[in-house]
Amino acid sequence: MNGPVVECVPNFSEGMDGRRVEAIVAAMRVDGVHLLDWTMDAVYNRSVVTIAGEPAAVVEAAVRGAGKAVELIDLTRQQGVHPRIGAADVIPFVPISGIKLEQCVLLARQAGLEIWRRFGVPVFFYEAAASRPDRANLDDVRSGQFEGLREAVRKESSRRPDLGGPGLHPTAGACAVGARKFLVAYNIYFDSADVAMVRAIAREIRGLKGVKAMGLLAHGRAQLSMNITDFEVTPISQVYRAVSSLALRYKAAVVEGEVMGLIPERACERDSDWMRQLVGFEDETKVLEHRLGSPLAWPLTAPGKA
Repeated sequence: MNGPVVECVPNFSEGMDGRRVEAIVAAMRVDGVHLLDWTMDAVYNRSVVTIAGEPAAVVEAAVRGAGKAVELIDLTRQQGVHPRIGAADVIPFVPISGIKLEQCVLLARQAGLEIWRRFGVPVFFYEAAASRPDRANLDDVRSGQFEGLREAVRKESSRRPDLGGPGLHPTAGACAVGARKFLVAYNIYFDSADVAMVRAIAREIRGLKGVKAMGLLAHGRAQLSMNITDFEVTPISQVYRAVSSLALRYKAAVVEGEVMGLIPERACERDSDWMRQLVGFEDETKVLEHRLGSPLAWPLTAPGKA
């Protein structure tokens, strides 16, 4: 890719209906934008899409995806274990090359404004794009989820959106739009189904800088789901060692791991235990730099046909 390259990783609150997700992804097809990855998770009832390309085109693609999600996802009927406030729940912009985080903040603001203007969905800005210090943390923005936030925005002025509102969209909720550094979504599975154990580990592991974690039962096993927001400060190998040590307290062991979405080459630690335990990891499909050189084909599903 020539010129500045920005990545965008929209998360949508649908992980069960493949036709709906495919229609959302198809709606994001814009000249100058490449599709790098898209995954669905039925347990979380969530899908994650990764696109990259020329900044203005990526903004337009993200906005179109949000619009299709508004059309196809009704949060009053949607359930899943992952926290969410919107049909298009979060839309982060990430600098890849030839662009700085500060410029991604401007892209986030542009995208948020278009989402409100075109679809009537209120917007919260988070991380580097946050307009207030108390909104830098996405978890704080999503406190109470769709159901709780729907009531809070009408009663508490401090909870109202940055754009639009004060009420949420009746079925699509709100959208959190941000700018951040590259994030690694890393899940660990244990040889146990003890949810209390994995939740206790999650509480302790959140003490590591740049690590967000929650514990749940997934596919019949205890799963520690993590977002590692600064792998340069806290390498994934350090996280793995800490989790393995904590698991021993409960006479449990880590049995496998998975990376959701893409990971940059500089986050890979080739001779580490955590990488040796990864399931389904191939450089060609999971490493950002490889996927940039060989993007996916866009789905053929026509928007509106889901």
